[in-house]
Amino acid sequence: MRDDNWLFQKLDELWDGHFSDIPQHNDVVIKFGRKARQRLGSIKQETKTHLDLLNKNRKTIITINGLFKDENIPEYVVTATIAHEMCHYAHGFSSPLDQKFPNPHQGGIVTKEMKARGFTKELALQKKWLKEMWPEHLKEKMPQRRAQRRRRRVLIKWI
Repeated sequence: MRDDNWLFQKLDELWDGHFSDIPQHNDVVIKFGRKARQRLGSIKQETKTHLDLLNKNRKTIITINGLFKDENIPEYVVTATIAHEMCHYAHGFSSPLDQKFPNPHQGGIVTKEMKARGFTKELALQKKWLKEMWPEHLKEKMPQRRAQRRRRRVLIKWI
């Protein structure tokens, strides 16, 4: 069953197997978030007050698309998504590590990093699955809602 504990176990496996050279200077939490059509995952640092912005050791939160709870989504899609977010952490985005680049996706750095860390196969499989199967999965799990038309308000002048 895919739940937050399963995600944490995947994160732990990936950290030990592919990111063991990256120090973890703060707590890193991973969880399923809301269902989304386009966003597969995200990473951010927890902020409760404006003073938290000054604290480099605040908690890092990785959020994975809630649709990925479905076991019909191949595990390699989830694995590649987690690895993508971990690359951001390694590059100093939403982590206490020094930021290596001005932009999180500058020049394809995440893809290069993932390939260097042994995720070439997962990246190719994920890309193929997302292109071929994701639209159909979305139609089934998140049908489009038709926008309701607003009634036009007509000003009637009484003579």
